[in-house]
Amino acid sequence: MKRAAIFFGTGYEEIEALTVVDLLRRAGVEAVCVAVDNADSVTGSHGITVKMDVGIEEIDFNSFDVLVCPGGMPGTKNLEACGKLTNNLRKFYEEDKLIAAICAAPSIFGHMGLLEGKKACIYPGMEAELTGAEVCYDKVVRTENVITSRGMGTAIAFSLEIIAALTDQDTADDLAEKIVYFGQ
Repeated sequence: MKRAAIFFGTGYEEIEALTVVDLLRRAGVEAVCVAVDNADSVTGSHGITVKMDVGIEEIDFNSFDVLVCPGGMPGTKNLEACGKLTNNLRKFYEEDKLIAAICAAPSIFGHMGLLEGKKACIYPGMEAELTGAEVCYDKVVRTENVITSRGMGTAIAFSLEIIAALTDQDTADDLAEKIVYFGQ
């Protein structure tokens, strides 16, 4: 079974984080909610508190196939301030393992220099944070082992792209049909 770690920092964007968790689980991917501050629960930018599966200090990063960073403010800043997360994002990137970020969170990859020469997208108005990238305006962009997406309204497309990368396109397409998603 494929495994995904979805990282939660206080102030995360609820729909971006939970859509990924929900759709990955529906596709048979083990989606693990990880608190970057090791708390039992984390509150999002709109006051929704979610119980975490585990704290970041307790996980074995090598057991995951993808690391996912939801956006939201100040959630994105809290993810970027977590050295254990950024160190492992770099390690995954260098080992050609999958990393994914949505909304404001692709800025983390840009600040780390992980988008150099790659196509990427981000929340509108934050394009300058994609240091070294070829900025795109698609809902979701996958370049090699990096997936980026633009915001809450693209959370389903983002999740389906992660599923396609972890499993196959047919699995993602079947799930899209089951949830009546037309990709418009």
